[in-house]
Amino acid sequence: MKIIFVTGGVISGVGKGIATASIAKILQQYGYTVTCVKIDPYINYDAGTLRPTEHGEVWVTDDGGEIDQDLGNYERFLGFQLPKINNITTGQIYKELIDKEREGEFLGQTVEVIPHVPNEIKRRIIEAGKGYDFTVVEVGGTVGDYQNLPYLFAAKGMEHDIGKDSVAYVLVTYLPVPTSIGEMKTKPTQQAIRMLNEAGIFPDFVLCRAPVALDDVRKKKLEANANIRMDHVISAPDVNDIYDVPMNFEKEEFGKKILRRFNMVPLKEPDWTRWNTLVNNINNPSRTIRIAMVGKYIDIGNFSLTDSYISVNQSVLHASAEFAAKTEIEWIDAKRIEKEGTHILDNFSGVIVPGGFGATGIEGKIMAIEYARKNNVPFLGLCYGLQMAVIEYARNACNMKDANTTEVDPDTRFPVIDILPAQKSIISQSRYGASMRLGAYAAILKDSSVVLNLYKRTGRFDEDMKRKGAAEQRPVVPSRLFRQLLQYHPRTPPPQVRGQSGICQKSGRKRAGVLRLSPP
Repeated sequence: MKIIFVTGGVISGVGKGIATASIAKILQQYGYTVTCVKIDPYINYDAGTLRPTEHGEVWVTDDGGEIDQDLGNYERFLGFQLPKINNITTGQIYKELIDKEREGEFLGQTVEVIPHVPNEIKRRIIEAGKGYDFTVVEVGGTVGDYQNLPYLFAAKGMEHDIGKDSVAYVLVTYLPVPTSIGEMKTKPTQQAIRMLNEAGIFPDFVLCRAPVALDDVRKKKLEANANIRMDHVISAPDVNDIYDVPMNFEKEEFGKKILRRFNMVPLKEPDWTRWNTLVNNINNPSRTIRIAMVGKYIDIGNFSLTDSYISVNQSVLHASAEFAAKTEIEWIDAKRIEKEGTHILDNFSGVIVPGGFGATGIEGKIMAIEYARKNNVPFLGLCYGLQMAVIEYARNACNMKDANTTEVDPDTRFPVIDILPAQKSIISQSRYGASMRLGAYAAILKDSSVVLNLYKRTGRFDEDMKRKGAAEQRPVVPSRLFRQLLQYHPRTPPPQVRGQSGICQKSGRKRAGVLRLSPP
């Protein structure tokens, strides 16, 4: 096994996740098996309870893990699903060590930060990388953060465990171009390299993020002041789309340089034909479609964070690329619709209402869904968004005026969306972390349904979307909705039909069953 550690310098959000995914994709193109691991230094056990506006979207793995959004990027670049073991947090490390200590597994040893924490980190990385030629490990945070120190210590320790020739380091850094000066500055990167050196790590490659491409003058300056070969300083300028990044790296033969670092050679000639076709479709679309994304996790102070819904955004982008179309997504806060009305949706070709929790913005989402249904505008509801579609239809098409979810109104006369019975007990105990029904599961799709037909037409019948949820449509309600032309597909099959070919289907990441809304 070969391990590549990717760290970040100068600023947070510098692009380590995309760099990690791009390195993995390049090595995959050269014929090697590759997996990715994301390290998050926070004490949270996982990302499940983190605020989306602060940390971005929670990515749900097929086996039920709630992970940092970077794992979604890894999957999209590599083309296969990753398990939750590929995410490591400080909370997981310490919980594992404390649990083992309580169970007597250390046989009276004094459990300390060194060596036990780095040893547990290394064990998890090795476990995640079993069976792969390369494991690319993204270390979250920024060089110089004290939270990173145990992970950098563990990375250095890997050299002793598997050999120095089997470990490489990549620093993703940022070179600012101050407008008042008009010159790209290398000093912050020099300082980041120095801080990494203090941990005993000397980067094999430096990926230089900047608004524009790095020139030879700056590369030579880094070579002279940071003791790194000029040809190992890789330019990583801003690009039109994240899927341009691997090809941009390959302009400098980054993949071959990595292989040479490990004394390895390409196993096959890369074939970027399909990749380049889709990237070209993204960059040179034949038509434009405007989509309204009506959500709530958007604003953070004076700024907006669209990463709260990054996988939805990327799904739309991928679909658009297949048809050489450009989709302009406008992020609309549901609270704005409540204040200004639905007329702000007039010039959109489609409406998406993604997931969320709580009462904030719920009426704005319902107003947007009613607008889409009555004006025959294509609508996609995900998780909470699909539950809002049930509520909207119940209220406006079935005369159930007070219909609601018990999450918002526990005393509603028409609880068309209810907390799962098992979840009620969990919530009463304030157990919010990793307590929802997570991951892939089997669901029945009706033979005549549009959604089953779409699965078959797109070749995704054996694929699945992921699911995360604590509430669902109440089974006792659909009979009344059926009469008003709302088609409901049960969320899980009874035990006796699970696994039947053509009947059971892995279903979505979100909370409710699949619904088709028709105007009354």
